[in-house]
Amino acid sequence: MSPGDASAAAETGARKRLGIGVAALRHRDFQFFAIVSFLSTNATLMQAVALGWQVYDLTGSALNLGLIGLAEFLPALLLALITGHVADRFDRRIVCFLCYLLELVCAGLLVLFAVAGVASVWPYLAVALLFGIARAFVAPASRALPPTLVPDVDFPNAIVWGSILWDAAVIAGPLLGGYLYILGPQTVYGIAGAGFALSALLMLAIRPGPARLSSEPVSWGSVAAGIQLIRRTPVLLGAISLDLFAVLFGGATALLPVFAKDILQVGTEGLGHLRAAPAVGAVTMALVLAVWPIHRKVGRSMFACVAAFGAATVVFGLSTSFWLSLAALFVVGAADMVSVFIRVAIVPAVTPDNLRGRVLAVEQIFIGASNELGAFESGAVAALIGAVPTVVLGGLATLLIVALWLKLFPALRDVDRFPVAPS
Repeated sequence: MSPGDASAAAETGARKRLGIGVAALRHRDFQFFAIVSFLSTNATLMQAVALGWQVYDLTGSALNLGLIGLAEFLPALLLALITGHVADRFDRRIVCFLCYLLELVCAGLLVLFAVAGVASVWPYLAVALLFGIARAFVAPASRALPPTLVPDVDFPNAIVWGSILWDAAVIAGPLLGGYLYILGPQTVYGIAGAGFALSALLMLAIRPGPARLSSEPVSWGSVAAGIQLIRRTPVLLGAISLDLFAVLFGGATALLPVFAKDILQVGTEGLGHLRAAPAVGAVTMALVLAVWPIHRKVGRSMFACVAAFGAATVVFGLSTSFWLSLAALFVVGAADMVSVFIRVAIVPAVTPDNLRGRVLAVEQIFIGASNELGAFESGAVAALIGAVPTVVLGGLATLLIVALWLKLFPALRDVDRFPVAPS
């Protein structure tokens, strides 16, 4: 935008004041990206609900639920430096396209296992590992795309609407997975596969704007540049690591099949509602943020919401009422939405475009650790002390993490406004 363009400046000011509307959705390529995000996330969550219930039903082991999470996380950890470099050197659309095709293969294998009546957990773990490889590559590539799909002024609006559509998929996916499981797990996996196939095709229709892709030769120095930037940027390190440790200990998602089957006794339909409840909270909060966006006290808002996440997790762990459990998970999702929104806005904004893929790949390790590795931690601990103590202690640990990070990362705590993205 030219500094002398008065009309453009007026439009910019109006958008910043309102923080609402569909500014990002007016851009064709962002529309396609949002649809792909919805379809792929919906398919992933449908598949996750079916896989979690099927594995727990076959083995009755919380540890096996944790092993599924570990298998999905390991590729993000072991391949992070490579995946980030791929996202910075190659066409990110093609990277995403190939990853969705690999996810389609995984869904097809799960259909075959279900039809064949495979009862051993190891084939399912192998597919989870393969799926984790696809997710390890698609995450930094897809997350690096939105800044090239909309003008800078519309990027915050893109974050909000991307989150709304993403969380809508997180609501629909578990519900569909839970109800369709009545027709057999192969039905769920088959429909999920169709979602991955359509996502791959639509990704090719996106025409992103120019991106400053890296031309550095592959070396340890160039690959590790993302780590180095995070290490020397306290706001980046604090925001990413807070998500890691809070959700690592406080996440209860992996144990929802245990709560649905053994504690609340609500079956696969109830499991679908439990998996969807955090997303309902997240979408509700995303709509609130679309109308009343955060302008000030960004850092303190992030810490407050992570603390609310931990407290609601404790309530869920202690609850024996299905409706109270749903309410607690709703608060979990709403609080997490705010902290994720702030992190998603901060991380790309303080990262140069030619390093964005590598930084986001490192961030993906933290996100994967907080989710999939957190699932392994929850499953392993639950196998020793039970699901309820595991969730309650995890929520209390999250509150402790918040208190420690307030002292360790004052730069993050004192962030007042969102930073402006560098060119």
